[in-house]
Amino acid sequence: MSSESEPATRTRDTDAAVTSLWSLLDTKHTSPMQGYAWNHSCWTTLPAVGALRLLSVDAGAGSAAIAPLVETQAGLHRLVQLGVDHLHEPSDFSYSDETALDRLAARLVRTRLPLLLKRVPADSPTVGALRDAYRGHGLLFVRPASPFPRIVLGEAWRTPERQLNAGRRSDLRRARHAAEALGPLRYEVLAPTPAELGPLLDLAFDIEAASWKGRDGSAVRQDPMRAAFFRSYAEAASQAGRLRLAFLHAGVHSLAMELAVESGGSLWLLKIGYREEFSRCSPGMLLMAHTIRYAAEQGLRSYEFLGTAEAWTRIWTKDERASLTIRAYPFGMRGLAALVGDATGLAKRRFERALTHLTQ
Repeated sequence: MSSESEPATRTRDTDAAVTSLWSLLDTKHTSPMQGYAWNHSCWTTLPAVGALRLLSVDAGAGSAAIAPLVETQAGLHRLVQLGVDHLHEPSDFSYSDETALDRLAARLVRTRLPLLLKRVPADSPTVGALRDAYRGHGLLFVRPASPFPRIVLGEAWRTPERQLNAGRRSDLRRARHAAEALGPLRYEVLAPTPAELGPLLDLAFDIEAASWKGRDGSAVRQDPMRAAFFRSYAEAASQAGRLRLAFLHAGVHSLAMELAVESGGSLWLLKIGYREEFSRCSPGMLLMAHTIRYAAEQGLRSYEFLGTAEAWTRIWTKDERASLTIRAYPFGMRGLAALVGDATGLAKRRFERALTHLTQ
């Protein structure tokens, strides 16, 4: 028996309607952003930009798919990815198999609403499913979005220092000696229970706020919206046994932290931070080396940095996972209005950039 559910609205009953189906899919997905816990935390803690639309297909025999979307209310109505506007991480639909995904893509077409997916992994089957579904039913545009760095792990990464060039290895040795001068070094990679989580999460956020992020106001502790999200998600991931909190201590000092989850055979790095007063010790680099070693020793396939490539990630890896922005305009008045609106907005932005260049 198969079914295709009507889109859910943002209500207290939404959880009960999708939990069992999403629990099935949680064993299939690779990234945490596809999971129920991530999306539940998004729709319960982040500001609503519209009505929640959960499109699902249940084909029976374990074949199912869910698209967690929001129908925007301001300006042009369209469907957008849940949480991406606030968290900016690459996101995807949740599905058990490509047959269910194809049916979900066809379901999306039948909404006759324009679709904007800002950041989808380029290697996701979702891209091909949407191309096929909109063929003959609308216009689909796919453009590159920001890639995100990763390390494909293997036996060699059990000694991550050896993967660095000679200069970086020397820097890391000096940093370790400087940290040891503060007291004995102690590394932790913890999988806390929900009962243990509170104080550890407080410590992690305190360390992050003591870095440059605290100075420029971007630390989680300074942003009630993101703090609520990460506390909610960390509790759910802890309950599932997937949360990893890593710390570097030197004597009585807690120098650096990482907040990560194990999902789909990979370690996904969500937050990092270090106390800026100890920057001469490069505590973030020391802890990074330790958690890469941990991931390799656990037999995980990859270390996913998320975010975007930066100078500090390129120290460890040049490998990046491409991501794409997908815009779909179904044939009809809504699709035409969205296409015209987007084209006008793009032309305006290009004109403003050209004008700025001319006047500089």
